[in-house]
Amino acid sequence: MNPTLTLDALAAVKEKQQATWAAGDYAVIGTSLQIIGERLCEAVDVSAGWKVLDVAAGNGNAALAAARRGCEVVAIDYVESLLERARRRADAEGLPLTTQSADAEDLPYEVGAFDAALSTVGVMFTPNPPRAAGELLRVVRPGGRIGLANWTPEGFVGQMFKIVGRHVPPPAGVPSPLEWGTEARIESLLGAECDIETTRRMFTFRFESAGHFFETFKVFYGPVVKAWAALDEAGRASLHDQLVSLANEHNRNTDRALSVDAEYLEVVATRR
Repeated sequence: MNPTLTLDALAAVKEKQQATWAAGDYAVIGTSLQIIGERLCEAVDVSAGWKVLDVAAGNGNAALAAARRGCEVVAIDYVESLLERARRRADAEGLPLTTQSADAEDLPYEVGAFDAALSTVGVMFTPNPPRAAGELLRVVRPGGRIGLANWTPEGFVGQMFKIVGRHVPPPAGVPSPLEWGTEARIESLLGAECDIETTRRMFTFRFESAGHFFETFKVFYGPVVKAWAALDEAGRASLHDQLVSLANEHNRNTDRALSVDAEYLEVVATRR
C-alpha cells in the first residue's frame, strides 16, 4: 500500500479519479491514440490464441489491437461508459471482446490467468503503483509478457499535466503518474520478477490549431474538464494561455495546422 495514504484516503482518491475519467468523453481523445495500442501489440509480439488482459482499457485501444491479432481478450476499466465504447467498436469490426468493470489494483482473476497484460496510458494513473504492478505480475503466467505505454515526464503530455497540476494541485500523497514513464520507476515496479525492455516513442497529436487542441481537451479530456470546472475566471485564462502556449511551442507543422510529438515510454516486461 502507498504508505502515505490510509485505505480510506486511497478509496477517496480512486472515487475522484473515476469521476475525472468519466467527465467529458475520453473516448474522443482515446480513439486518436489507437496507433499506440497497435505498436504495443507488435512490441509485445502477441500470438494468436493468447489470453490477453487490457488493464485500465478505456475505450479499448490495446484490447482491439490484440483482438485483431487473434487473441482472446478481456478489457477492464472502472468507467463503464468507456467499456461500452470498446464494445461498440468491437461489434463494428466483428471482433470478439469481453469487458468487465474492475479496479486495476484488485484484478478479479487467478494467478497466471493470462499470457499477456497490456495497458496504454491507463495503469499509470493508479494511486497505488506497487499494488497495480503487483496485480499485473500476479495475473501473467511465467514466460508471459506485460506491455505498457506511459507518458514521460519530459514529453508534451507530461508537461501538460504539470501545467494542470499547478492550477489544480493533485491529491497529497499520491505519486505522480508520470513516474511510470521513467525507466527507473519501471525497474523498481517490475524488475524483480521480469526482464525489461524499454523504448521511447512518439505519438503525434494533430489538430487544426493550438486553440482547437485546447478546446478539444477542455470539452473531452477528464483532467482538463475537471480543472476548468474548478477554476475561477483568472485561473481559466491562465490555464488556457499556458496550454495553448505549450502546444504552439511544440508545434512542428509549418502548414498552419498543429502537429505535436508527445513522448511515451514503451515497456515490454517478460515474466521470469
